[in-house]
This record gives sequence, structure tokens and C-alpha cells, in this order.
Amino acid sequence: MEVFRTPDSAFENIPDFAWEPRYAEVADPDGGTLRMAYVDAGPADGPVAVLLHGEPSWSFLYRHVIRVLTERGIRCVVPDLIGFGRSDKPLDQADYSYARLVEWTRELVVDHLDLREVTLVGQDWGGLIGLRLVTENPDRFSRVVASNTGLPTGDFDMPEVWWQFRRAVETTEVLDIGRLVAAGCVHPLSDEVRAAYDAPFPEERAKASARVMPTLVPTRPDDPATEANRAAWEVLSTSEVPFLVAFSDRDPITGAMGPILQKLVPGARGLSHPTIRDAGHFLQEDAGEELGQVVAAFMGGG
Repeated sequence: MEVFRTPDSAFENIPDFAWEPRYAEVADPDGGTLRMAYVDAGPADGPVAVLLHGEPSWSFLYRHVIRVLTERGIRCVVPDLIGFGRSDKPLDQADYSYARLVEWTRELVVDHLDLREVTLVGQDWGGLIGLRLVTENPDRFSRVVASNTGLPTGDFDMPEVWWQFRRAVETTEVLDIGRLVAAGCVHPLSDEVRAAYDAPFPEERAKASARVMPTLVPTRPDDPATEANRAAWEVLSTSEVPFLVAFSDRDPITGAMGPILQKLVPGARGLSHPTIRDAGHFLQEDAGEELGQVVAAFMGGG
């Protein structure tokens, strides 16, 4: 497996993100290992929140959320998915699959860090991966916060705006990562922040993950990931694990999933599910402090 590792120098001028990276080795399918980066912030003995990002961002997306949670005594573990951030980046799109993304993240959370009583916070692909982790490792998770995400099986079509996004990512000659993130926000991003999203990808070839991720979303009933996602839905449909749906009000991609999750997951019943106003798909950028306060309150941290 040919892998790109972003040099540390690319991350020297990242604003508002002073946490030092940590690293774990996870298995690659060729018998080697990949370096997976993560942030581990807050008190070591505090309740644990695992914050999972999606496409095409990295742990930097959660900087405002991390600050709120750690101030309230919550330990935040924030991985960079393989292919993103400071984590290793396989260069062949064929090296990525939904199952591998789940397994790489499981290795970090379960095998390397041995986390328990975890609150999952998942947005975008962070939910697609995280909900699989929750349902396949139920003894490890005590709460879920689903934010602008879902668990598609391919039985229902994706919205047209998502198909437009997929076609653009697949076909554009130069993939502008900062612009993609900015397009998913309501409020403008500063040049420094846009540059921070570009930083993990100093070469075009390193963007294989960002290009392939939309093609890994199940869009037909015979997708390779459909069976596992249906099995996850079976677990979710009977799970009493507290399940908070914290969606934004201006996300055309996943907005329709919020009411479905509230209706179908027993752990969501009886909870007051917040709608985070004036925020787009990347609500961590538009309203990160508010999302942090929602998560902290849900975890009993104020």
C-alpha cells in the first residue's frame, strides 16, 4: 500500500488548535500498519467523548467543541480518520472502503485506547462510522449524539444536492478542500481557517480519501456496506442507549434524517432534541460552542 504522510511543517500555522497530536498504529490490509492521529484533551479521568469528523475535514473541525467540553471536565478523544488530517493517507482510492474506515476507527477506540462508557459525537461520515461502532461494540458506548448524519442502506435515494457534490468531487481536476468546507457553512470562513482545512493535503495525490468518500456511501440496496448498515439499524431500533439528535437548521444534505432518527431509535424518545439555528452542514464551524454546550449538558457536565 502506497501511503502519503503529511509533513509536520504543514500544520505549523493552524489557528486555535494547540493540542498536540498523538498516534496509534492500525492494520492495513497488506499486513503492514498505518499511523492514525488523534487528539486526547481534557482530564484523563473525566467522562469520555469521542468526536468523529467526516468528509473532507479533520479533528480541527471540533476545536470549539473541544474547548467547551474540556472546560467542563470532559475528556475529548478526537481522531483524524485514515486519509485525513495528520493520519496516514493511502494513495489508491481502492484502498478505502466503508468497512475499513469502521475497523481502523475501532482499532483506535477499542484496541489502542480501550475506551469505555463513551459518548459518541458523530457528524457526516463521523456518524456513518460512529453508529456502526456503537451498534457493533455496545458494551463500549453509553450515549450517542448524532449531528447532521445518518446511516444509509441504499434503499432510499440521496438528495440531488448530495449527488451534485459527489459528481463535483469525482470529476474536478483540483479538489479545493477549504472551499468544500466553506460551502457547507452558513457563515464565511477566514482565510486562515480555510487554509487549515487545506493543510493536510499539500499534494493533489494525497486527496484520494476526499475524492473516494462520497462513492462509499451506500446508494443502492446491493452496496457492499448495506448488509452491515441494516444490521446496525436492527440494533438501533431496539437500543435504549440515550440518543440525542442535535441537527442544524440549514443542512440540505442530512436534514431529513433528524426526524427519522428521533422516531426510530428508542433511546431518542423522551429527550429534548435541540435544533441548532443559523448553522449549515458543518455546524461545528457555524455553532461549535453551542454544540459543545449541548453535548456537555447531555453528558451531565453543565
